[in-house]
Amino acid sequence: MKGSLTIVGLGPGAPELITPAVTDALKDSTDIVGYSKYIERVKDSSGKSFHPSDNREEIDRAEHSINLALQGKKVVVVSSGDPGVFAMASAIFEVVDKKNISIDDLPIVVLPGITALLAASARLGAPIGHDFCVINLSDNLKSWDILKSRVIAAAKADFVIAFYNPRSKSRKNQLSEIYDVLRKNCKSDRMVIYANSISTESEAVFETTLSEADASSVSMKTLVIIGSSRTKKIRNTGYIYTPRYSGVEKN
Repeated sequence: MKGSLTIVGLGPGAPELITPAVTDALKDSTDIVGYSKYIERVKDSSGKSFHPSDNREEIDRAEHSINLALQGKKVVVVSSGDPGVFAMASAIFEVVDKKNISIDDLPIVVLPGITALLAASARLGAPIGHDFCVINLSDNLKSWDILKSRVIAAAKADFVIAFYNPRSKSRKNQLSEIYDVLRKNCKSDRMVIYANSISTESEAVFETTLSEADASSVSMKTLVIIGSSRTKKIRNTGYIYTPRYSGVEKN
């Protein structure tokens, strides 16, 4: 029997935000592969073989899932959010590319998920209603100089900026350095939003300004959103949005 490989996103945390297509793929699978914390989110799937691994073992996890599928298993690889956004889809296709695996030998499907940024944006209102960019602040796979240059470019272009993986136990000072970079390129009243564990019981949202932003309260579970110069808060509702227009007259 020919196997298959489906790469799925579990969304930001709430079970109801997992798409029906992903739910169906999990039901139809024989084997589920993923970071141990994400495996825990689908452990109620009975009759499956689970293959948990550590967070930094992406390539090993990708190779293992491909090998299982080539053995005839119906494999689902789980990621949080969307599998194509700082997640497992890229790692799997990297292995497929290097090993020159044919799609005739290994059917692959990628099923999208709701990202932390999209969930946070919905929770806040519409902060990414105009142009925005998303930057992973981890320098495990890119140099710190490249990372800083991208932040500077985004700030000068007046994008709303979302930072994934902003701070960890091994990277305690980098977010503070990024704030210093932003302060040199943006006004001090630029809105900064911390969105923690959106859609879960631990959900928390905190708003401040660039001049007052403190990195010490940020963790790997925090999504940091830096507003553009036009991002604003509606006083009577608390909703935050970025106007759709810029550099043109409003109709």
